[in-house]
Amino acid sequence: MGRALTKQELHNLAMNIVGKELEKRGFEFIAINSQLGRHPQFVCIDKNKQRFFVIVKAVSYPENPNNYDVIWMESFKKHATEHNAKIFYAGVGLQNASDPTLPVYLNEDYGLEYNGIQVIETHLN
Repeated sequence: MGRALTKQELHNLAMNIVGKELEKRGFEFIAINSQLGRHPQFVCIDKNKQRFFVIVKAVSYPENPNNYDVIWMESFKKHATEHNAKIFYAGVGLQNASDPTLPVYLNEDYGLEYNGIQVIETHLN
């Protein structure tokens, strides 16, 4: 059995998954912040030069990767609006492939629950 991935390593793995999807969609990266707890993780633009703030959240089994802190998101919406940016949220669930109650280990298979990038409306509630 290998070494369990740290929270930062799980976060980096999730960022790689999301970053590849953004690349496939043709986004251009302006800034990348992989530090755990700093938001947004990606600042990118589309072909029309629209700015996007991308929030990546890595969670472990049994957490639901599609859930985010709604109250915190309201303050982030204000930040995005001030920067004329739209918000994407990408929740990435990672679990040990052989036993979901165990952590994800370095260089071992893992299960993935990822529903893609979700658009977060920036109007304030």
